[in-house]
Amino acid sequence: MSDHSDERATMIAAGDLQEFAPRGREHCRRHPSALTLQLRRLQPASELCSSDGAAGLVGSLREVTIHERQRESWQLRKGVSDVGEEVDYDEELYVASNMVIWSKGSKNQASTVYKAFTVDSPVLQALWCDFTIPQEKSEKADVSDGDEIVEKCICILQNSCINVHSIEGKDYIAALPFQVANVWPTKYGLLFERSSSSHEVPPSPPREPLPTMFSMLHPLDEITPLVCKSGGVFGSARVQYVADYTLRIVFVSAEPSIVMTYDTVQSLHTVWALRRVKPEEQNTVLKFSEQMGTPQHVATSSSLTAHLRSFSKGDSPVGSPFQNYSSIHSQSRSVSSPSMQSRSPSISNMAALSRSHSPALGVHSFSGVQRFNFSSSAQSPKRHSITHSPNSTCSDSFLVPETEPIVPELCIDHLWTETVTNMREKNSQASKVFITTDLCGQKFLCFLVESQLQLRCVKFQESNDKSQLIFGSVTNIQAKDAAPVQGIYTLLVLEGSGNLVLYSGVVRVGKVFIPGLPAPSLTMSNQMPRPSTPLDSVSTPSKSLSKHLGPLEEGVLLSPVPELRDSSKLHDSTYVEDCTFQQLGTFIHALRDPVHNRVTLELSNNTMVRITIPEIATSELVKRCLQGIKAILPKEVAVQMLVKWYNAYNAPGGPSYHSEWNLFVTCLMNMMGYNTERLYWTRNLDFEGSLSPVIAPKKARPSETGSDEDWEYLLSSDYHRNFESHPVAKALRLDLLEASAPKDDFSQSLSLDSSTLLFTHIPAIFFVLHLIYEELKLNTLMGEGIRSLVVLLVQLARDLKLEAYIDYYYRDYPALVKTSRQTCIIDQVQTGFMHHPSFFSAEPPSIFQWLSSCLKGAVQPYPYLPGICERSKLVVVSVALYILGDESAVSNEASHYLYKITSGQRKQQIEQDDNRHNFRHSTSVSSLAEKLVIWMTNVGFTLRDLESLPFGVALPIRDAIYYCREQPASDWPEAVCLLIGRQDLSKQACEGNLQKSKSSVGPVLSSDIPSGTESEEDEDGMNDMNEEVMSLIWSEDLRVQEVRRLLQSARPVRVNVVQMPEASDHEYIEEKENRLLQLCQRTMALPVGRGMFTLFSYHPVPTEQLPIPKLNLTGRAPPRNTTVDLNSGNIDVPPNMACWASFHNGVAAGLKIAPASQIDSAWIVYNKPKIAELANEYAGFLMALGLNGHLTKLATLNIHDYLTKGHEMTSIGLLLGVSAAKLGTMDMAITRLLSIHIPALLPPTSTELDVPHNVQVAAVIGIGLVYQGTAHRHTAEVLLAEIGRPPGPEMEYCTDRESYSLASGLALGMVCLGHGSNLIGMSDLNVPEQLYQYMVGGHRRFQAGMHREKHKSPSYQIKEGDTINVDVTCPGATLALAMIYLKTNNRSIADWLQAPDTMYLLDFVKPEFLLLRTLARCLILWDDILPNSKWVNSNVPQIIRENSISLHATELPSSEDLSLETLAQAHVYIIAGACLSLGFRFAGSENLAAFKCLYKYATDFLKCLSAPTASITGHYNLETCLSVLLLSLAMVMAGSGNLKVLQLCRFMHKKTGGEMNYGFHLAHHMALGLLFLGGGRYSLSTSNSSIAALLCALYPHFPVHSTDNRYHLQALRHLYVLAAEPRLLTPIDVDSNTPCYALIEVTYKGTQWYAEATEELMAPTLLPELHLLKQIRVKGPRYWELLIDLSKGTNHLKSILSKGGVLYVKLRAGQLSYKEDPMGWRSLLAQTVTHRNSEARAFKPEAISAFTSDPALFSFADYFCKPTVNMGQKQEILDLFSSILYECVTQENPEMLPTYIAIDQAVRRLERREMSETFELWQIKLVLEFFSSRSHQERMSRNPNRGLFMNSEFLPVMKCTIDNTLDQWLQAGGDVSLHSYLSGQPTEESQLSMLACFLIYHSVPTPGQLAAGGLEGNTNFSELLLKFKQLNMPVRALLRLAPLLLRNPQSMVL
Repeated sequence: MSDHSDERATMIAAGDLQEFAPRGREHCRRHPSALTLQLRRLQPASELCSSDGAAGLVGSLREVTIHERQRESWQLRKGVSDVGEEVDYDEELYVASNMVIWSKGSKNQASTVYKAFTVDSPVLQALWCDFTIPQEKSEKADVSDGDEIVEKCICILQNSCINVHSIEGKDYIAALPFQVANVWPTKYGLLFERSSSSHEVPPSPPREPLPTMFSMLHPLDEITPLVCKSGGVFGSARVQYVADYTLRIVFVSAEPSIVMTYDTVQSLHTVWALRRVKPEEQNTVLKFSEQMGTPQHVATSSSLTAHLRSFSKGDSPVGSPFQNYSSIHSQSRSVSSPSMQSRSPSISNMAALSRSHSPALGVHSFSGVQRFNFSSSAQSPKRHSITHSPNSTCSDSFLVPETEPIVPELCIDHLWTETVTNMREKNSQASKVFITTDLCGQKFLCFLVESQLQLRCVKFQESNDKSQLIFGSVTNIQAKDAAPVQGIYTLLVLEGSGNLVLYSGVVRVGKVFIPGLPAPSLTMSNQMPRPSTPLDSVSTPSKSLSKHLGPLEEGVLLSPVPELRDSSKLHDSTYVEDCTFQQLGTFIHALRDPVHNRVTLELSNNTMVRITIPEIATSELVKRCLQGIKAILPKEVAVQMLVKWYNAYNAPGGPSYHSEWNLFVTCLMNMMGYNTERLYWTRNLDFEGSLSPVIAPKKARPSETGSDEDWEYLLSSDYHRNFESHPVAKALRLDLLEASAPKDDFSQSLSLDSSTLLFTHIPAIFFVLHLIYEELKLNTLMGEGIRSLVVLLVQLARDLKLEAYIDYYYRDYPALVKTSRQTCIIDQVQTGFMHHPSFFSAEPPSIFQWLSSCLKGAVQPYPYLPGICERSKLVVVSVALYILGDESAVSNEASHYLYKITSGQRKQQIEQDDNRHNFRHSTSVSSLAEKLVIWMTNVGFTLRDLESLPFGVALPIRDAIYYCREQPASDWPEAVCLLIGRQDLSKQACEGNLQKSKSSVGPVLSSDIPSGTESEEDEDGMNDMNEEVMSLIWSEDLRVQEVRRLLQSARPVRVNVVQMPEASDHEYIEEKENRLLQLCQRTMALPVGRGMFTLFSYHPVPTEQLPIPKLNLTGRAPPRNTTVDLNSGNIDVPPNMACWASFHNGVAAGLKIAPASQIDSAWIVYNKPKIAELANEYAGFLMALGLNGHLTKLATLNIHDYLTKGHEMTSIGLLLGVSAAKLGTMDMAITRLLSIHIPALLPPTSTELDVPHNVQVAAVIGIGLVYQGTAHRHTAEVLLAEIGRPPGPEMEYCTDRESYSLASGLALGMVCLGHGSNLIGMSDLNVPEQLYQYMVGGHRRFQAGMHREKHKSPSYQIKEGDTINVDVTCPGATLALAMIYLKTNNRSIADWLQAPDTMYLLDFVKPEFLLLRTLARCLILWDDILPNSKWVNSNVPQIIRENSISLHATELPSSEDLSLETLAQAHVYIIAGACLSLGFRFAGSENLAAFKCLYKYATDFLKCLSAPTASITGHYNLETCLSVLLLSLAMVMAGSGNLKVLQLCRFMHKKTGGEMNYGFHLAHHMALGLLFLGGGRYSLSTSNSSIAALLCALYPHFPVHSTDNRYHLQALRHLYVLAAEPRLLTPIDVDSNTPCYALIEVTYKGTQWYAEATEELMAPTLLPELHLLKQIRVKGPRYWELLIDLSKGTNHLKSILSKGGVLYVKLRAGQLSYKEDPMGWRSLLAQTVTHRNSEARAFKPEAISAFTSDPALFSFADYFCKPTVNMGQKQEILDLFSSILYECVTQENPEMLPTYIAIDQAVRRLERREMSETFELWQIKLVLEFFSSRSHQERMSRNPNRGLFMNSEFLPVMKCTIDNTLDQWLQAGGDVSLHSYLSGQPTEESQLSMLACFLIYHSVPTPGQLAAGGLEGNTNFSELLLKFKQLNMPVRALLRLAPLLLRNPQSMVL
């Protein structure tokens, strides 16, 4: 080849070459839509034309034609993984006709199609775009700290709309109000360019053009015009719309956020910064455009609107001269052309307010019609000449200025415009623009101007305050094409000659050699005869067209022959040259799709190949060194250095991984001016046959036989040197071979060439490499690298004459650093040229030395290179924090423990990573250890990093971890818990971070195994309970099965009737059916209780319907098991008897669904039953969904749909459900929904709606729920009036008035819940007085409010007069007072509610109302309630107490003037009321005193029922009171499953005859349900809102029969759900993942009734209410302790409880769980205590399984601790290992095992005198110093028996051994070598290693330091002591040195 040698010298070999074809192309071929082409021929021709160029393709399923080639396009990007880890593959977005295919391919080309989209019309463009959703817009409100969520999307642009598909699966379609030329993804959203044809007439002066650029920040947002703020080009620096149609966008970047435009008139490129608009700029723009509406512009604005209407829908849209800003703002509501109405209905403001309801897919994105209209009618053949005379088509309606301006959202600021040159050509628009970074981090914006074959690169950088970009000068590079190679900070340039050249920024790196492609050579083309015409070559398209032309222009250029866009190109000489040689073969004519370090080459024969540009370095060591050197050199030098290295490394046939370091050393030393040929050791570095031009090859020798030199070469090779120091060589006792040093090398000393690139920087480079050496010492995995590096460092240190450094390296690697080595002489003169940096220190910085002095308390700052020596920094800071206790070390970056080293030039880059490390967590931090651990996780330190730290350095960190592990805080993040090795906590934290969307109860709490028994039987609705946890809570008996038996209603009941002899068969059948009817009263009452029992226990499968067990009302009669049925017609059965029962059944089924389940609107509708009989169950199901919060997901449309059906039950369920779901939110939409059903809330003139009475009741309660606690005045006023609503004249409100009045009272109570006397703004309503009147009666007040018209005339049938009907209004008013004054302890109100204490007054009050009054009074005086019978009786008035019969009396006292009946009834009701209030007060508390007191009264009532006196009080009254007591008991014991209460319930369950009606059964089974609430996982709360809900649910008047809603609506019984809260804490063993027992200690806060107290509970257990607690701990000894501190807030515990109460616990070593070992006698520690004699022997390795679940420790025990047959001397090691293992495991620090073994091995090696490196000795020294450090001593004094090595004799023994070994060496002749070392003479080889060990271990100063100290000639020890004070040398070392220094022979070694 006749090529220039220097070109050849810098060839770079490209990596693997692969054929490239877009993945999507092949997929398209198989895509179903290919078949639709065949169907096209059946369409009429007119449609074919409209399908945009597909007409030519009809039926063509052959190979891809040229047409289709043109229309396909694709783009690639670096793969983005969902998780966020680093991935290395390409993603491709491929577009062809109307398909978009997104594929992902991994490195080895195994690409897969990820998603494919087919749209209706041809795709103009497809792109990736990330939209950010500001928080308020997104539905997920639980995002912790981010203000924005990023939605990753794909956008597909079609002719009239843009489709956006997000990765999560959301699809949006936005209609486009104008023809779009191009879409660009930006940091904020999409940027649109309105397509404007170039034939636009320039606008005449008074008119403003329409904007040309628009932005869309989210697919649901409006498309808004872009504004620009500019000076310069546009004249004044004002803010205005971008309306200049000569501006084209050529490039948009997200990081930094800039836009580049091209001005077609001035042929200039401009760069703008893209940002969000500031509010003041919005105002300016809007004001500016409003001024345009002045009279002289009237004509223009109207013609504009007209023009807009004629905006065509054709392919190329038209601009028009009549354009005006104000049109964008003027919008008229009248629509004149018919074609528009069909196109987009004008949208009312209401709809525009809510985004979700926009019809027509967001056509309101130019909110209204007139802004941009399409109408296909006004299409004219000559499109560019459409103009309208100003008044031709306008009607006056357009002048209506009802404007609604579009607010712009993004703004561009002018940054830079290229300079104008004279020789600008017209068409110099950039065809390709990219941002590239060079090897030193400088950024360039490069744009390729193809017509001039040049790439222009502009350097830019951020200003210091990061607010703006500063652009530098432009550099031009001749180029035909270019592409960035981001992976290695370079760019590829295709030169005109066809060469590929690599540049870094604007520095040329070298040519790229592509194996398999011939290299183009210019010489060849010159010798060729010129072809006759240059046009021959044009027949191959010079580039695929689709690359440059926007999709829009493609439509214009449909000519089949691709034209060159600019014919001037042909006359360009270089171009002609191209044409000549290009006919010779394949050549590259374009580059495309650069990703990371891969790029595609388009070849001239229309094939494509993908090549990889090689990395800068692969070995970790070389990368580190390059990074460091780069950081320290000036940028220009650094780039040159890197370029040289890159060329050397990537030369064709370059080195393999192993020799990379050798090549690097040679390359670096050459650049420093060394002659590596002559240098003794570099000459022998082997490169494995590299042909790099930098290194001259060794002369080839003809002789085959070999020679002595070969042997010399081998002896002096790296390999041999490494082998010498290899442990194997020592083990084999190999003699060391020394190469005879070649003579010639010493005769002449080598000198350095000072003209080389890096010569002046040698000291700086040396220092940086030294720091890297120190950094690598902190990674035990980099040992190999350290050894390689130290050789280079020694050479440099020797040449720079740095004695201290040479000594330092000798101490580190005595075997490697031989004293005699070749030095190169550097002249004094040359030394002067060297640049000695300021940070260079004469004493070598040593990280170990630093740590050692830090442990002793003295500290100097340690030098560190940002970004490279991160580990050194981490260690320095963490030790400073933990040992010195300096908390500021972590907080601010520039700590005084470190000083940064920089080349002085780079200010900005360093500061970027500094702000990461400040404390992000609000986590609780008390001690230094905790601070350290949390800081370390914040900077990303993990366990793997800890394992690779040397053990001595890691010790302080491990110590901190050990302390933290003992007593961690419960709220630490997951990473911290992983670091301290508490899997229980990390799992807890991890579960806590799961999004709510995943069913977060975890695998434990859903037992999927259906037990065999139930599968045969019918579903009873209780199968999904978590048996595992329940069997732990109630382990002794089968009470849960019993509850299931009592509550199941899906199987027939037993009807046991004995046939009397005298009864006929027919009578017998009737008797059986009557008996069944009685039993069915009970069966129908069961579902309410079942709902309580199975509350929130199930996660439904979204694809299946929820199973609702059927309500079985048949019976079976023994002995023959015949079926008994109520529908036989033998007896009268009440109509609709089961309708409420099935409603309750539906509620029970729906309440099984846990609130955390994933449920959507579709699933709710999907559950709708097909048959009408099940409608009631579905109504209940809807109510249940509301109670567990899922009904908010039901679409408004469906709610409306259900309500219009007019089904009464559905309406009740839905209204109550929706209200419960929106509890206390004052939600307007729901309020409207409810108001329709409440006549009182409708305007007086509205039509009378016929709303069923029960629905009205439900709606009133609904209002109460939605406005709960808000004290909303209007609502309260209406509800107050409604309590006393009179019956209407037409008898509208006469039936069941009681339940309506009660509901109004309850609702009023809820609205003003607990507000008491401070009801703001309601004093004029006199609420309490009015309620009092309703309660005791009196004259009706004048009806205020709007509804007085309705109540003018009295009812025609009910004679009520003008007094209040107390029987109707009293219950509601009483409870309203109770709720308004709840817990306020307001005496005056409470006295109104006192029971009357004269016989006369008692006769006026219904006894039942006395129960309510007593209850209300006690709830107001909340703090007075005491759990004893004395307090209960104190509520009974004196007259009753004195004259009442006791509950046990047998005969009646007689009395004339007193009505005994009244007294007796009053007595029982008052007591029941007091007991019920006791139930409320202690609800869910399991308070023992309250339980005993209530249980006593319950048994009294039971006895009373069977007493003879029962008839006076009345059975019904006693049953009611008994039910109330049972409910009170169940409330107190809620969720606890108390056995005594269960027995009572079971007893009541069996009573089915006589007085036992449906209501009593309902009460008893509700009590049973409350007792086992949620399967023992839930309990009741006593918050105000809970009490209100319970008052509704447990209202103490029970229905008489199953359809009875007269006094209280049955549906309200389910509102107890609002009072239930999860309080079960279930410990789960983290290793086995099963629930277990654990002891927890609960600490109560002190209150007025009791002091602070602690209580021990065995979990799983129900916790008390959280606001009463101070803290909870999991107590040892069996489990790791865990503290949950509630004083800081209860949210953490609440989230644990709401996720199933899972608390992960971890067994400590050697302990068994409580289930296996209840008494704790079997644990291993208990055994070792019993026989303490020989601890190590007693420990059998087999027993380790009890201690730990760590497989590594099992294996260790297996392989290292089990004795084998012929042990011999190994027995001692085995015992040692066993005892070490035992100690580690029992002390709970198994991670110390490697440290123990490492110390042991190191000490043994020292004893054998085989230490070739002193690395381990340093570590042992650090360990010893750590344990003797002051900070550690202080910690130990605080808690003496804990710590890492504390209970063992191990360390002292090791220390002793080391001392002995070194002393023996000293006595055995070591003192001689030590003496010669100190006096600076050479020592003998054999002693070098031990000498180094001695020097390190005893911290002996260097000879230089000793000399400086003036130690000669001292005579006594005390002088030495004084002098050594400054050198920080320990006294014990001094004792050993003294004999040598004092010159007296007798040793002082004692």
